[in-house]
Amino acid sequence: MEERIFYITVFLSSLLGVIIAFFITSIIRYHRRYVRMQRERITAEVRLLENERKRIAGDLHDSLGPLLSSVKLKISSVEVPDAEDRKVIQQSAKHIDEIISSMRQISYDLLPIALERKGLIEAVRDFVRHLGREDQLEVSVYTMNDVNPHPEQDIHLYRILQEIIHNTLKHANASRLDIGFRQEANELLLLVQDNGQGFSVEKAREHSRGLGLKSLETRTDILKGSIHIRSAVGEGTRYYIRIPRT
Repeated sequence: MEERIFYITVFLSSLLGVIIAFFITSIIRYHRRYVRMQRERITAEVRLLENERKRIAGDLHDSLGPLLSSVKLKISSVEVPDAEDRKVIQQSAKHIDEIISSMRQISYDLLPIALERKGLIEAVRDFVRHLGREDQLEVSVYTMNDVNPHPEQDIHLYRILQEIIHNTLKHANASRLDIGFRQEANELLLLVQDNGQGFSVEKAREHSRGLGLKSLETRTDILKGSIHIRSAVGEGTRYYIRIPRT
């Protein structure tokens, strides 16, 4: 009788173990599927956003830009005898110049031409020059070796570095920012570091300031890479980014 009870107990224990293992496996599979679907959704949304940016930038550059230049040319060619009227025309032409300049800047922010023409490294350097903040932040962009172009990845890396540079200007109180690239066999490595005041990474993630960090992590996750941020108050900030190149 006792032996029978023992075997029943063993059987029930085994059955319970199988059921628990089944549920754990199901939960793990569900979680992996959920993570994959979330990544695919976010990737699709970001791709749609970048395509829309590209479309708007093209419209501004190819359609509105020439149209405004034509309007300015026609206004400037009008001859009027009245001095006040000439002054109005001159002011109008000046306003059109300001609109064209602002529109070019918006178009550049939406889609940097240098990224397609010159590649990621030069696009980042061009972005730094466009900032015109040399008196506030000295930015050094360097490479340890040749970096192969990868258009699909480079737009995301460009946005990541844009976010880091903006965060450094807004929050770090730094005087220097170094951005380094190293191409390995199947990986691209980025090291970005500043000499600023530093911050608590965990606290930043908990508050609104962490939204910038979330953007960095989302873009890196889309690239199936990894990003590690090391910072402490008074010790500056370092970003270690690893992106597989396939």
